[in-house]
Amino acid sequence: MFQRDEFQILAVTPARAARAAMAALLAALAVSGPVFAQTPDAAPSSTTPGSPAPIAPAARPGQVTLSLGAQFSGNRKPIRSGLVWRVLTETVDGSPPKIVARSNEAEPSFALDPGVYLLHAAYGFASATKRVTLGAQGLSDRLSISAGALSLAGSIGETPIAPAQLNFSVFVPLQGNSEGRLVASNAKSGELIRLPEGTYHIVSTYGDSNAIQRADVRVESGQVTQATLHHRAAQVTLKLVAGPGGEAFAGTAFSVLTPGGDVIREAIGAFPQVILAEGDYVLIARQEGQVFSRDFKVEAGRDRDIEVIAR
Repeated sequence: MFQRDEFQILAVTPARAARAAMAALLAALAVSGPVFAQTPDAAPSSTTPGSPAPIAPAARPGQVTLSLGAQFSGNRKPIRSGLVWRVLTETVDGSPPKIVARSNEAEPSFALDPGVYLLHAAYGFASATKRVTLGAQGLSDRLSISAGALSLAGSIGETPIAPAQLNFSVFVPLQGNSEGRLVASNAKSGELIRLPEGTYHIVSTYGDSNAIQRADVRVESGQVTQATLHHRAAQVTLKLVAGPGGEAFAGTAFSVLTPGGDVIREAIGAFPQVILAEGDYVLIARQEGQVFSRDFKVEAGRDRDIEVIAR
């Protein structure tokens, strides 16, 4: 079941620079990872793009101030946290642009020599770039970016699955490949994943066996898309016992197989717990050179013990 709540967030906005300059900029950036924190509510900035920058001390004579900010496209609300800024200079020898300034502030100010610069603002998995000319009067500019966010969860019927038992991967579908390119892995329930607007393929893994669900989700600009993936699975406790309801033998090696013989899960212990997708299985238990087996069925939402009788 999918729900959407209004939210302010950012995505990719094309820069007004030449394609070659932007390609060089992206090649020069080595982004360490996405940034997730943000506080959307904030008062609008008093500066406007293209206006003289606020007065700020220059690092040395001749330098001027470059003041930057970012806003959500559509509602134009300023982004108050979670930004990673980079300022780069173009080179004359055709080599990639060089980073001359960085900041994690929402509205940073830099003391720079007048000239042409490439601006890059990263926010989660979204980013924006722009080419600007810094004159003798300084400059205040604001980048506008449009994106959405994704918040994921899982359930068995109407019962939520504990976040510690779920793992999500997010992919961008590619032509001829429905799963596509991996964007985010090991995402947890309730984690806010900031993404450019678009359609994404979600893979939800419940436990560490074969309880997997998939869904395609559309992320809209300026919204949080909340997606709950419904699993049909259950947790079973494996036991080797001398008789029904008896004490489990310690150190038993278990193998869970499909009816066709494919190994789904292996575990060792007196009563290991395994999460399995709904379906039919064969359980094999090995203890002190002896092998025992039984067939069993997993029903969605029905957690129970699976006993193998040692005889």
